[in-house]
Amino acid sequence: MAGIWTALGRMGKGAGLTAGCMLLGSCARFEESGLPGSAASMARNQMMLVRKEPPTFGYYRLTSQTRIYPDLEFFIQKRGVPDFLAETNNGNRNYFILYYLKPRQAFACRTRPGQRRAIEFAGPYPITDKEYRTLEGFRDKESRER
Repeated sequence: MAGIWTALGRMGKGAGLTAGCMLLGSCARFEESGLPGSAASMARNQMMLVRKEPPTFGYYRLTSQTRIYPDLEFFIQKRGVPDFLAETNNGNRNYFILYYLKPRQAFACRTRPGQRRAIEFAGPYPITDKEYRTLEGFRDKESRER
């Protein structure tokens, strides 16, 4: 009888390990799901400061998106990390705006319907003086609060 319980205990541990591995894989899908509490839902319709050190939520979102969209990763490697990222969606499309303050340029990006990992780019667009002052104010405020 003890042998049966030992075998069942081992099976239970194996099932727990399997379930744990499945949950870890589903965490990444949840973060991009747009469900309440996911990173995607928190980023929707937000302007995010992108800073590597200390890392910001905007930097986390940007690196998450580069794993999903290889074209975005290539663009970032070529142009550098933007100062701000805006993210929204409409229907089955995701939209991103990458703001580069020093050259006062912004680039618009949107996903392609039917091509899950493809993204289109437009720009550069000039950043207006008002946009520049607003974004610079956000960055300065964040720097003072650290």
